[in-house]
Order: sequence, then C-alpha cells, then structure tokens
Amino acid sequence: MAVDPGAIDAALSAAVGDDPALIAELRAAFRDSARRGLAAIETAQDDAAWRAAAWRLKGLAASFGAVRLAALATEAARKPARDASMVKQLRQMIARL
Repeated sequence: MAVDPGAIDAALSAAVGDDPALIAELRAAFRDSARRGLAAIETAQDDAAWRAAAWRLKGLAASFGAVRLAALATEAARKPARDASMVKQLRQMIARL
C-alpha cells in the first residue's frame, strides 16, 4: 500500500509556498491528526461512530492530498465497526506517512 508523499508535499507547497520548515511542520501536524483519526476509528463503539471517524479521516486525508489514504478511509466507512482487517490497513498506511 503506497502513500502519496509527493502529492502531500505538493498540496502543502501550493497552500503555503516553498517554505521547507513550514511544510515539515504541517506534514507533522497531518501525521498527528491522522493518528488521532485512526485512534477514533479503533475505539468506535458502534457503526455510526466508526463511520463518522472514517469520514473525518477521509476529509483530513483529502485536504492534504493523501489520495490513497482518503480512498482507504472511504472504504473503511463502508465496513462494520471494529473490522480488524481495515484497522490494520489504515494503521499500516498511516505509519508510512
């Protein structure tokens, strides 16, 4: 499962210009937010909470140009809560950010 580091950097660069320090800071904030999104998915107690967390993660990923993560989060929203395989896939992808 590949991530989109080039797309993420391009989205950040388009938003803030060519400032490597700021891009690095925003990338770190994105990773932290994605990890919190994953935590919300992992702790969802029912299908509604699972879906809401997956849609939030999808929106975050889309706003940063992480197309593959957004697609995976969209797929997760269609799964029942606590789908272990989906959690594993999301965890692996987010670890690669």
